[in-house]
Amino acid sequence: MAAEFLPPRILPSGDAAITVEFSRRIDDDANRRVLALDRLIAAEPIAGITETVPTYRSLLVHYDPLQIDFDSLVPRLIALAARPMTDASASRHWRIPVAYGGEHGIDLYDVARTLSLTPDALIARHTAPVYRVAMIGFTPGWSYLSGLDATLELSRRQEPRLHTPPGTISIGGVQTGIQCIAGPSGWHLLGQTPVRTYQLHRDPVFLLEPGDTLNLYAIDAKTFAEMDRAAERGDIIAELAAS
Repeated sequence: MAAEFLPPRILPSGDAAITVEFSRRIDDDANRRVLALDRLIAAEPIAGITETVPTYRSLLVHYDPLQIDFDSLVPRLIALAARPMTDASASRHWRIPVAYGGEHGIDLYDVARTLSLTPDALIARHTAPVYRVAMIGFTPGWSYLSGLDATLELSRRQEPRLHTPPGTISIGGVQTGIQCIAGPSGWHLLGQTPVRTYQLHRDPVFLLEPGDTLNLYAIDAKTFAEMDRAAERGDIIAELAAS
């Protein structure tokens, strides 16, 4: 029997976009509904929709008001959102290598101390879960992962850094994430992966997709350097397992 869900909230976002909100908090079930609606719109295009942007808990639907108006589009989105979710899009499972601590994860020891853990225990807890790619955003390839061990939840830094290195693996609040390109961050830096989740001249340009699952596993600095050189050449370092 299909699960019954409350209808989403429909929020106008300017004069050419609609937010379809399934929850007001980070929630895997809501995220699955977001991705299911996104797939349905892709499979059954509605004239006038120009782009969709999936997030943790809502889908932003851009439309051309010269082709379709708000009042006409809303009931069609609600009808699609009410359909039972299917497994039409099988997720992929990845194994992602991470060099923890030292120059690769400058906050590891401070985070371990704050959480009353040894660095090894922190790494063990961080690599134990099966994570789920909930959304891609902020910068190209930035992968927000749900599934963080609740004992590792930690408020973001009081003072964000203006520069953090590409490949950073960090935690912030109830989330962990994979940062692909260098940029600012207020999260705590635990490690670094040689995997490029975004590489402009590679096929595919974006490696991870919302709905994919993954495991993280620890590597040493020497292995990181070797993998990093291969990734720079365009090799896909992440291992794709059968789902």
